[in-house]
Amino acid sequence: MIKTSISMNKKQSRKHFLKRLGVGTLAVMGAPSIIMGREKQVSYLSRKKYTANDHIQIALIGAGGMGSQDTYTALKHNGVKLVAVCDLYDGHLERAKQTWGSDLFTTKDYKEILARKEIDAVIIGTPDHWHKQISIDAMRAGKHVYCEKPMVHSLEEGPEVIKAQKETGMVFQVGSQGMSSLGNEKAQQLLADGAIGTLNYAEGFWARRSPTGAWQYTIPEDASTKTVDWDRYLSNTTKRSFDATRFFRWRNYKDYGTGMSGDLFVHLFSSLHFITKSYGPNQIYSSGGLRYWKDGREVPDVLLGVFDYPDSPQHPAFNLSLRCNFVDGTSGTTYLRIVGSEGSMDVEWDKVTLKRNNEQYSDDPFLQAAAAKSGKSISRKKMLPQEEIVFEAEAGYAGAHFDHFANWFNAIRGGNSVVEDAVFGYRAAAPALACNDSYFEDTAIKWDPVKMKKR
Repeated sequence: MIKTSISMNKKQSRKHFLKRLGVGTLAVMGAPSIIMGREKQVSYLSRKKYTANDHIQIALIGAGGMGSQDTYTALKHNGVKLVAVCDLYDGHLERAKQTWGSDLFTTKDYKEILARKEIDAVIIGTPDHWHKQISIDAMRAGKHVYCEKPMVHSLEEGPEVIKAQKETGMVFQVGSQGMSSLGNEKAQQLLADGAIGTLNYAEGFWARRSPTGAWQYTIPEDASTKTVDWDRYLSNTTKRSFDATRFFRWRNYKDYGTGMSGDLFVHLFSSLHFITKSYGPNQIYSSGGLRYWKDGREVPDVLLGVFDYPDSPQHPAFNLSLRCNFVDGTSGTTYLRIVGSEGSMDVEWDKVTLKRNNEQYSDDPFLQAAAAKSGKSISRKKMLPQEEIVFEAEAGYAGAHFDHFANWFNAIRGGNSVVEDAVFGYRAAAPALACNDSYFEDTAIKWDPVKMKKR
């Protein structure tokens, strides 16, 4: 067994560092344990409990997979009731009544939802090409909005949503649920406290392998123009004959979805911007291709993005690289890593792993032998285990998705503002959408992150 000794000065230095970061009570006390060659310490993250004040009646617009998951999570909160559901497929409306009660008002026209006075707020879980218009119409109808990411379908649509939120004063939250996570909040604090030194690089990776993970969603056997309102689905985009694949596997097509970047990169942008307080990159470039899922889809299944973040009052200049792979043959790892001059952080929604360099000078016997022959003194650094501190959510943590809805409901009830309003949501969506533009146009996209427009 290899034993590692730590000098008293090193112990005092680490104690001072932990105290400065506000780590709190450590799960490992006294001498650090050596795990996988690293000094590892664990601290637990926690969240204050909240109570419901006013009753909130919500409606779901778009009752597919993510819209339904949003609703399940929203209804875990006290004082929240689902009263109406809108969807363009009969099967989704029938499932909604079976799940949440036969007394639900259901419709295929979202404007009928917005006309109902008893509805306070709506969850928008539609395909991306409907996000902008339904969000704007809902806010102008006096409804608070939780809109799934990405906030808009194209770069041109963002300013209209921002304008509607500012003019109506309604509470608008974008559904990148990691934004409200304990992990993001701890990472933001650690970066501000200098835990990794000066920020200079970040990277993120998202991998999926199963058919469902690659957007091969199930197509119901009864899918037809009798059960699907196909004309309404296409009323704001290219008209074409009924195609059940384009309706149920909409993420594969540019008219309705925003590709890997809009589905997954946007989560990484949201977290990164929250942690660094960044407004976004000023140059975007991407490449990739269809490597496996050659099923008629129009967007790549492997995508790489490179992003330049300029020096700003919020942070120094740094670079970001993102990767997404729908043909991943490993375990499907997902992470966001933020790197600085003195260490790095691997950020997950319920966990942050902080790694810091652990270096000191010592005499190397081989160099000393050479020094004896030459008459010169030579000193060299030796390899030491990296110092590692793990922050984990306490047992019973309800999760980022639950907390994101808590944030939205709290703001509706007059509490603090949401963490991902229209401006923040657009600044996260814009580089994701520009990533797609770069791929299809085969060029770098210049972006002004402050003015939120192309340069």
